[in-house]
Amino acid sequence: MILGVPTETDPGETRVAVVPPVAATLVEEGYEVCVASGAGERSDWSDDDYRDAGCEIVADREAVFERADIVAHVTGLAAAADDDVDRYREEQIVVGQLGPYDLDEELALLADRGVTAFALELMPRISRAQSMDALSSMASIGGDKSAIVAAERLPKMFPLQMTAAGTVQPAEVFVIGAGVAGLQAIATADRLGAAVRGYDIRLEVKQEVESLGADFVELDLETEGTGDEQGYAQEMDEEFYRQQRKALTRVVGESDVVITTAAIPGRPAPELVTTEMVEGMDPGSIVIDLAAATGGNCDLTVPDETVEHAGVEIYGPTNLPATVAHHASQLYANNVRNFLQNLFQGDGRTLDVDDEVVDATMLTHDGEIRWVHPADREEESADATDSDDDDAGSAADGDSDTEAPDEGAETDD
Repeated sequence: MILGVPTETDPGETRVAVVPPVAATLVEEGYEVCVASGAGERSDWSDDDYRDAGCEIVADREAVFERADIVAHVTGLAAAADDDVDRYREEQIVVGQLGPYDLDEELALLADRGVTAFALELMPRISRAQSMDALSSMASIGGDKSAIVAAERLPKMFPLQMTAAGTVQPAEVFVIGAGVAGLQAIATADRLGAAVRGYDIRLEVKQEVESLGADFVELDLETEGTGDEQGYAQEMDEEFYRQQRKALTRVVGESDVVITTAAIPGRPAPELVTTEMVEGMDPGSIVIDLAAATGGNCDLTVPDETVEHAGVEIYGPTNLPATVAHHASQLYANNVRNFLQNLFQGDGRTLDVDDEVVDATMLTHDGEIRWVHPADREEESADATDSDDDDAGSAADGDSDTEAPDEGAETDD
């Protein structure tokens, strides 16, 4: 089976889907690996590195699509400059961070072409899938890098300094959201010497926040139902967010750095940091919004830009892992390899469609769209509930003439 690694077309993407050390293990496992010339250059892997790993280098990108049975992307279908959907062919397998929540017509085209597509963002939160979870591995890098960027840009030192010239108090860092990115941002800020506080609507993460050296901020809010069964934060109603913003105003105003990481899969990021909160921060303070790609947690955030307001800088990075492309590519390639090892049955060629991981990440297969957007799923559920209510109402109307049993009489359960 031939695994193809094309160059990424998104101008801001510096990562590569498979790095030479991982390619070498795939070759040992029986794959032929076909790599577009220059695919690894922006992450510091040369064509010679790939050749030494046993890969074939092809001169043009299109040749990868023509030859490959499996195409591995970092970002694929949702990338702005990417028209690869026109290059895929029948029975080809596509694996990558394909941006499923932003796809519509593309999925229909893939299904029509007989392409089987897998979006790694949809990896289920189960123990055996952790080694395949690209979303988490990239979020960890983003959280680490956000703290480092904040330390570099803040016109204050992060750690406590006690010198003959006086004492410098540690910077106050506040991290909103205690998922993978948030916890890593907390850990890095703490290692850099800052005084760190963390907050999440899910109280069950309090112990994790405190274990990393941060204080957990508890707000007087009803938190039941704020997390789903996989551990992701749930979307709440606007009244909850209004009360949350009111409670957060004081903590944000006391902070030198605010790092926001709150995201809901398939939904716009909740707005948590208002203009008023930013105006309450000291001049020179920093906001780094890791949810910028889905609208941002701060209402001043502009994706991929730095905005200054009232002396505060608001950063809206959408791809921090690409700023450390070498190691980000290494981790991502391991995710891809582990996913491929789980993808097939014992013969190494037949998809194991009954596997939970395979089923959860599959977008299209056998000419059909297999994945349903969460918003559509909720709409279908609501319609089904309405239908059930109507049926129940009809049944009640139909039974209205029946005679009620006497008190104490036996009835069928």
